[in-house]
Amino acid sequence: MDYAALDLQTIAAIIFILIMSLFLFLKRKELALEKIIFPIFYIIMYRTKIGIAFMDRMAKKYKNVIQIIAYIGIIVGFIGMGVIVFFLVKNLIQLFLIPTAKPAIGLVLPFKVKGTFFVPFFYWLICIFIIALVHEFSHGVVARTYGIKVKSSGLAFMAILLPIIPAAFVEPDEKKLAKRPKKEQLAVFAAGPFSNILLAGLVVLISWAVFTPVMNNMIENNGIIVAGLITGETKYPAELAGIKPGEAIISVDGQEIKTGENFIKILNNKKPGENIIIITNVTTYNLVLASNPSDAAKPYLGVYIAENTKIKPSFEQRYSKYAAPIITWLYGLLYWLFALSLGIGLFNLAPLGPVDGGRMLQSTLEKIFKENKKKAYTYWKWISLVFLALVLANLAFAFIR
Repeated sequence: MDYAALDLQTIAAIIFILIMSLFLFLKRKELALEKIIFPIFYIIMYRTKIGIAFMDRMAKKYKNVIQIIAYIGIIVGFIGMGVIVFFLVKNLIQLFLIPTAKPAIGLVLPFKVKGTFFVPFFYWLICIFIIALVHEFSHGVVARTYGIKVKSSGLAFMAILLPIIPAAFVEPDEKKLAKRPKKEQLAVFAAGPFSNILLAGLVVLISWAVFTPVMNNMIENNGIIVAGLITGETKYPAELAGIKPGEAIISVDGQEIKTGENFIKILNNKKPGENIIIITNVTTYNLVLASNPSDAAKPYLGVYIAENTKIKPSFEQRYSKYAAPIITWLYGLLYWLFALSLGIGLFNLAPLGPVDGGRMLQSTLEKIFKENKKKAYTYWKWISLVFLALVLANLAFAFIR
């Protein structure tokens, strides 16, 4: 069943990319091309006027409120910039020192490719559309509150050889924007990432207030399953013993496993080198615990685990057998919307070239070195290059591991 679902997702993703490619081919005379590392990485833009009138109405009706929120966005933007830099540097250090460390960033794609984060296709498509719409609309509305003309809006397609990631864009008048006070420039640049972070917060609130109570009423714990194995040059006990992903862990040394917390607590009472017996729904495994790569004093099994749950019979009897799959799918959508919105929002605050964080950094440096724009540009360029190297190093580890 899982393989069939995966095949459906993969087929849908391939069909979508082919349709995008056909659309771009038919509209090729109306497209603009942003060459970043052409022809490896580039952005294709299809300009329209969709949504601009609505931005004008919003900006006029809620001008004061939008400007207050926009100034808060500047503060959050610089905090977010510090957060993303800190975690990427920290993660890169861990990648060098800890063999099992995973990259903090990676391409988010609707099919499984080494070095990328896989998101089921329909979740991926819906989330990317919502996130891009919120992000770009926020740029446009804040620009209009300061009287900066929005020249166009439209669809964008981020391409890695082929157009893979759909997006949206809003194009303020850059010449007018450059003449505005730095605070207003920063507000426009920060608006997109800040709106994505706010969207992530809204999703958490909806999940907590609505879906969490429903899910608690709908499902019950049914032990844990092995979600995956930690593999690499070093083989860990679970892999050596022959444990496979998907197996349900029933007991450890005769102690019944009900939850992930229960499982971790039992393991933490063990020591590296200690022999344990794990019973799954498949067979019994006798293995010796290894040392944790990040703390040699702690035991290590080498598995990823997930809570194994089941739908309560009483829930199905009351709401029909179709209610649980629909609610579960919507809950999954909220999870991915939160994760992608927060991740994309923070990454856009990176002090990197053309992204929003890079533009915030450039505007700030021009303010600091207002008598010497050449020095401001030089500093901006080198900071961007250093951060680009940091991002590429993290991505390289993702493909290597």
